[in-house]
Amino acid sequence: MEDEELELATKAMEAHKEFVKQPLEEKKECVSKLTYSGYIASGEESTADKKDLAEIFTVCKDVPLDDDRVKMNWPCHGPTPWPNECYKELMTAYMDQLAVYGDKLLKLIALGLELPMNTFVKLVEDGWHHMRVLHFRERLDRQDDARGIGAHTDYGMLVIAAQDEVGGLFIRPPLPEWRSKNWCHTESAAGVYENDDGWFFVPPKEGTLTCFPGDMFQFLTSGFFLATPHKVRLNYRERFALAYFHEPNFNSVIRPLRDPQNDECIHYGTHFTNMFMRCYPDRVTTKCIEEENRLDILDKLRNNAIRAAKKGMKNTISCDEGA
Repeated sequence: MEDEELELATKAMEAHKEFVKQPLEEKKECVSKLTYSGYIASGEESTADKKDLAEIFTVCKDVPLDDDRVKMNWPCHGPTPWPNECYKELMTAYMDQLAVYGDKLLKLIALGLELPMNTFVKLVEDGWHHMRVLHFRERLDRQDDARGIGAHTDYGMLVIAAQDEVGGLFIRPPLPEWRSKNWCHTESAAGVYENDDGWFFVPPKEGTLTCFPGDMFQFLTSGFFLATPHKVRLNYRERFALAYFHEPNFNSVIRPLRDPQNDECIHYGTHFTNMFMRCYPDRVTTKCIEEENRLDILDKLRNNAIRAAKKGMKNTISCDEGA
């Protein structure tokens, strides 16, 4: 990162440090029934049925109430419940910067695969980019369980992560024989190899971002790029990190490249919604989706988008066509 971008990342982390100092009841006010943006308390999220010890603020696309998608009850769409205006400005500016990086990386990857440069960038036009602003408590003693977040692969396309000087991120090179189809919801990478050998500590380095592919890139490339397994261990000091996800458009249809015989496809909005509902079954947002039959709307979006994609139309369709 250049000096200006590093300063922006530092300010974003400092804003989250101030936020986590607030009383729990105040932080819990930053939750919305419309969107999965907002506060997540430590222990609210779990991996492989074990509670994760990360305190998180998730930033998804900030969609105003007068937007047609919100009016038509698209799941996961709504305003972000920001704690304050300063927090909003810093996180939005930082995500905008990382979106520029994300597009550049996608172009380089396409060229490396001898594909047209904009092959992947087309999928992320008006992308469902989001970010998890993470706080991990300190490890109390050597007997304390050091698990911060369990082993997993990320469900999206491309992850760009920044961490403070404390460190706690571990990655494991994906094995060719392990091709878990996280998107099928019958297979999961959660907890796989978590306590085995083969994990590598990612040392924090000022101004350095860590990038790796997620499940959607594995699907897109038919396993040429395998999603990177990773986990977080608690350190002996509290730790902060920013994990940004450079994603397809909510209404995009993802199909494997260079595999015309493979008719399988994924509607990204359905994939995102299913993943978050699975992670947060008791969250008010999940209850709203279930109780207001928003999954029926999502099914219609999915079916229309897939039908259009199979006819060779563009990957995304308008609100009026989709609902």
